[in-house]
Amino acid sequence: MTAPLKGLRILELSSYVATPLCGLVLHQLGADVVRLEPPGGAPDRTRLPLSETGTSMYWAGLNKGKQAIAVDLRTPDGAALAADLAVDAGIVVTNGAHRGPLATEALRERRPDLIHVRLSGTPDGGPAVDYTVQAETGFPLVTGPGSGGTPVNQVLPAWDIAAGLYLATGLLAAVHRRQQTGEGATITLALEDVALSTAGTLGLLTEAQTRGIDRGPDGNHVYGTYGRDFQLADGRRIMLVILTDRHWRSLLEVTGLTDTIAALQNTLDADFSLECVRYQHRALISALLEPWFAARTLPDVGAALEGTRILLAVYRTFDQVAADLADRPLFTELDQPGVGPHLAPAGPLAVDGSHGPVERAPAPGEHTHWVLADLGLTAEEITRLAHAGVIDIGATTRPDTRSA
Repeated sequence: MTAPLKGLRILELSSYVATPLCGLVLHQLGADVVRLEPPGGAPDRTRLPLSETGTSMYWAGLNKGKQAIAVDLRTPDGAALAADLAVDAGIVVTNGAHRGPLATEALRERRPDLIHVRLSGTPDGGPAVDYTVQAETGFPLVTGPGSGGTPVNQVLPAWDIAAGLYLATGLLAAVHRRQQTGEGATITLALEDVALSTAGTLGLLTEAQTRGIDRGPDGNHVYGTYGRDFQLADGRRIMLVILTDRHWRSLLEVTGLTDTIAALQNTLDADFSLECVRYQHRALISALLEPWFAARTLPDVGAALEGTRILLAVYRTFDQVAADLADRPLFTELDQPGVGPHLAPAGPLAVDGSHGPVERAPAPGEHTHWVLADLGLTAEEITRLAHAGVIDIGATTRPDTRSA
């Protein structure tokens, strides 16, 4: 299989989640991604979770298969060198506000068809991270137990992840345009805008503007339809989601509640075939369903719902999820230095039936020598920069990259 982005080279100057995720997605589709860090490695190389040896599993997961070079951007030689790498690659992804030779305008002056992609926290370039964006955009105040009182942040950095995917999408759109017209592009994305755009697209901000509904937390109820968690007789807990009228009728038949619900509808003058009405009366419906689920084990529930296409899943811990990864084609054994052998995921996109290879993450400065040699620097020049502390030189073997 020929990787779709084979031949594309990207310089990544980034840290933490969103921009590294952008680079990872593009590399998994075949691009060469050269990640530039300061000598010794970027601060996010020590972020939890850590292995017993102190290696960041988080960093290794987000940077699989990339080339790592170490350049001190605080030095004039380092900044000039990074600018040369950016101009040579023709594509830059960053979450930093770079000045001097690395400023967008300076790079575009040297290479007019350069594609420069930058993530900021706020639209005016100010700082923000996923959890501060969460706090300011309403979501933590509708998350958590129905009793409310305390905002609950989402553990998953959803806006970072969405931003990383938006960055990759915008970059590929710019590459397409450059292929068609020869034009470069300056693409900016604010993390705050990702959250606000999503909240607006889903109608949440429209509802607030036009109806003034002050929503609060509602536990595990699915907003706008019928769905919630149930405790079973064997101690396990499931999540049940009823989206369609067919789902609803099947649930009533299985639980023996068809006649009871019909009587309740007559009493309330309500049509439970409508998901918004089921949501409105979710407390009454739940009170009728809870005894049925509480009296049955997971195998009992599975057997009763078989063939209904009702959406149901069992709550599992990370340990339980990790225990069955060997059965999933997405995962392949990887021996990551500092972490050890484990099952690691390839990219979730399958191209021509293949998820592509799973590659280890690089050590700090591992590919500095070879990336700079490909740029045209002589061994003497590379040695001089290393002795001056401008760069760190890692491994002495040439990296085996898919698009080299």
